[in-house]
Amino acid sequence: MERLTNAHEFLDGPLGEPAALDGHLRDLRRINRWLGGSRLSAAALDALTAHRAELTVLDVWTAGADLPAALARRARTRGRRLHVVGIDSRPDVLAAAVRLLGGTNGADVELHVGDGRNLRFADRSFDVAHASLALHHLEPAVAVDVLREMGRVARLGVVVNDLDRTRVGWVGAWLAGHLLTANRYTRHDAPLSVRRAYRPQEAAAMLYAAGLRPVRVVRGRFAQRYAIAAVPAGDRSDPIGAGG
Repeated sequence: MERLTNAHEFLDGPLGEPAALDGHLRDLRRINRWLGGSRLSAAALDALTAHRAELTVLDVWTAGADLPAALARRARTRGRRLHVVGIDSRPDVLAAAVRLLGGTNGADVELHVGDGRNLRFADRSFDVAHASLALHHLEPAVAVDVLREMGRVARLGVVVNDLDRTRVGWVGAWLAGHLLTANRYTRHDAPLSVRRAYRPQEAAAMLYAAGLRPVRVVRGRFAQRYAIAAVPAGDRSDPIGAGG
């Protein structure tokens, strides 16, 4: 399946319907839960940081911020401390995230307005920079710039979690969008996201172009989604291994 370029999802455009936006973010939270989004990110994070009891993470284009909250809860159950700073370039999306999560700023998760293309953080400000369901919104040249920025602010490495572009994945997204929700944002964006997504090897190539070296790829249960852990290209260490 060829990647669909120059397409736009509702989430990329004007967001003048708060109720529809809230419903869409609730649907994304369900999708993350059903398809193991947080599990994939957690496994990729562990590939970079399993030896650390405390960890700071920057979540780029955090959207509903449900995944950072899930990662922080998981860390607490394992006796670890995970502090996540989630950024999104759209204040209305962050406001919706706060509504849905009942407030997030605190010890584990805090939210700020910010743009992944120009991160307002010093070099190596976080242990890991993470992005979930964000890469497919970007064309390749912009995606490489964002990954390079993420690598700049990360001490240990980068985690990218996204959909895989397959026909089976597209059918699943279409069915989920039309059978499990009436939200028009989700019905439009879910199958389109798969059409815009990058295959794992394409994402890996962009990571290399950004000066990062993949060290582990983790696949979802139905191979509809994946997460890649990557370290700076000059770092020859391999914390867990390239399997997964």
